Amino acid sequence: MSGFVSTTKEHTPLSPVDFRLACARFATGVCVLTACNCDGIPHGLTVNSFSSVSLDPPLVMVGIDHSSTQLEGFDDAQYFAVNILTEKQQRLSVYFATREPGRFDGIPWMPGDTGAPVLEETLGVIECRTIQKFDAGDHRILVGEAVAAKTHEGRPLLYYRSGYGGFQ
Repeated sequence: MSGFVSTTKEHTPLSPVDFRLACARFATGVCVLTACNCDGIPHGLTVNSFSSVSLDPPLVMVGIDHSSTQLEGFDDAQYFAVNILTEKQQRLSVYFATREPGRFDGIPWMPGDTGAPVLEETLGVIECRTIQKFDAGDHRILVGEAVAAKTHEGRPLLYYRSGYGGFQ
């Protein structure tokens, strides 16, 4: 028998504000998630809820808020792309974070190997085939198998303490 003693202790619920403040202490890279729905219409939104999951097979996951106007386009898409932004692309991040129609108007992009929109001048892009979707809290989680990737030189756009840039 180990020396670990299990006790049941009641905790007061963590407030959303305290949870958000704690999570804001974790610096994240900023990405624009893109896909074309079954009608070929491009969809995109800014995310920082992106993570690699596995090397074998190569898997990533992203989270999309259920309230996002872009969620339906990703639900219809077989492939998506994670466009990793450079420190010079803050404007692009803000642009794709808005809920305005015509998100791709005036934005230079091309179809990637999978047909998902690949933005120009990013730090890198990972194109994925959606293999699983599930709901977790107020987000839809997409798990994708990486099928293509490209990288470029540069410095990442970071999000920390609810703002862009380095450590404030």
